[in-house]
Amino acid sequence: MVEIAPSILSADFTRLGDQVAAVENAGASYIHFDVMDGHFVPNLTIGPFIVEWVRKATNLPIDAHLMIENPDNFIGAFAKAGASMISIHPEATYHVHRTINYIRQSGCKAGVVLNPATPLAMIEEVINDVDYVLLMSVNPGFGGQKFIPASLDKLRRLRALIQSSGSQARIEIDGGIGVENVAAVVAAGAEILVAGSAVFGKPDPGEAVRQLLSAASASASERALA
Repeated sequence: MVEIAPSILSADFTRLGDQVAAVENAGASYIHFDVMDGHFVPNLTIGPFIVEWVRKATNLPIDAHLMIENPDNFIGAFAKAGASMISIHPEATYHVHRTINYIRQSGCKAGVVLNPATPLAMIEEVINDVDYVLLMSVNPGFGGQKFIPASLDKLRRLRALIQSSGSQARIEIDGGIGVENVAAVVAAGAEILVAGSAVFGKPDPGEAVRQLLSAASASASERALA
């Protein structure tokens, strides 16, 4: 099953509650949070209090992507605020396995993130300990970037790693996702599609979600028949 996770990084924060409701009603499966600290990535965004506000506005799982140094210091706060899933970058913590366990102990699903230049080898030892892998198809830090084509081959190799290891981890992808490349990323193995400007950058975010879902579902059906 392919699912859509709209990223509020591109949302209109003056109408955030309405926009979250629109994508939820249109069939989105998650609300994605891009958390940046201005150190690990060159941008500064939202903290746990925004998660707490959105938690009150939706029943959808909240997917928190921590692009921050020392994520262990903030996992508890995001979990308490209402995050359902928390992903971290292996480069941002000294002990990835310990951090994954900390996420789990906080009551959230645990994920690891691969930047465009991060090799799959960085997560091989924990692939059976995570619930999902988030593959970045742009360099993290800013919304609205163009999809990196080499991400498709990396997606295929990630899918092969998960299958060969017997892992149950799902594959999430984030960066430059839109109706023009949904079919390709789903065919390559992506299951959860994060979309920011492709959803909230459109006049009707709900309709944008429906279009993405339609394109993704068609590709997923073709993949199942292959």
